[in-house]
Amino acid sequence: MENVFSQQLVKLRRRQNLSQEQLAHELFVSRQSISKWEQGETSPDLDTVVKLANLLQVDLNELVGGQVAEAKEQSYKAVKTLPEGQRPMNGWEFLSKNWWMIFPLLVALSWVVGMFQH
Repeated sequence: MENVFSQQLVKLRRRQNLSQEQLAHELFVSRQSISKWEQGETSPDLDTVVKLANLLQVDLNELVGGQVAEAKEQSYKAVKTLPEGQRPMNGWEFLSKNWWMIFPLLVALSWVVGMFQH
C-alpha cells in the first residue's frame, strides 16, 4: 500500500517533467532510492525531504501531506470573499477600526480607580 508521500512524490516529479534518474542526480542519490521512495519501501531523511520540496517547488506540507496546502489556500480564498462585516478580524485590524474606544475606556477605568482611593 502506498503512503501519501509516495503518491505525492510521483505526482510532483511528473508535474516537473523529471525522470527518476534526473531527480536522483539533483539530490545526489541513486535512481533506485527514488524508486524505493515512490513505491513506499523506504523514506528519505528530513534533509532530503526539504531538498525535494525545494526542487519540486512545493510546500513541505503538500509533499508529505497531500493536498493540505491546497485546502488551506481554498479556505483563505473563501474567507477573503466574505463581506467585510463577516470576516474574522485579527487584533491589529480590530484596533485600527476601534482605536477611539481606548480613550473612553481609560477615562472610565481612571474614574473607577479614583473612587476606590478616597
